[in-house]
Amino acid sequence: MTETAYELAQVNIARLRAPLDSPRLKDFVDSLEPVNADADHADGFVWRLQGEEGDDATDVAVFGDSWLIINMSVWRDTDALTAYMYQGRHREMLARRGEWFERVQEAMVALWWVPAGHRPTVAEAESRILHLRTNGPTPYAFTLRTSFPPKAAEPVPGDVPEGLGCSA
Repeated sequence: MTETAYELAQVNIARLRAPLDSPRLKDFVDSLEPVNADADHADGFVWRLQGEEGDDATDVAVFGDSWLIINMSVWRDTDALTAYMYQGRHREMLARRGEWFERVQEAMVALWWVPAGHRPTVAEAESRILHLRTNGPTPYAFTLRTSFPPKAAEPVPGDVPEGLGCSA
């Protein structure tokens, strides 16, 4: 397959410091719609996970933990994702993330290549995060700091053993 046959999936999860409807998270919640709209119109944006209750994914369960929220999207490549992440409203939100989310030592972000047109599931995302936590960056799950080219994208036999829990 050529590089254009792949797109970049990304997932990031975060542990809330307070309930989403609390005054402490008001600025975060109020920023979700405009930040998501910026992503939807960003160069290289392909798709993002949305929940049943609205435009964002704050109602989507991850690792069975109600204090974790998930953001998952697909981009043309790492350059497109990086360009979006570090500009405008999203950059402002990154600067304030400590107000809204607990600091966690283990990996909470993972990237991987998917065949063009594939839309990853939450189960796939959980598997990639657990793999990254266990093995560090590999072609199966990596970070922006340590990334791999699309041609390196290959499934890992057996993925992550069932029942390997999250201690996030």
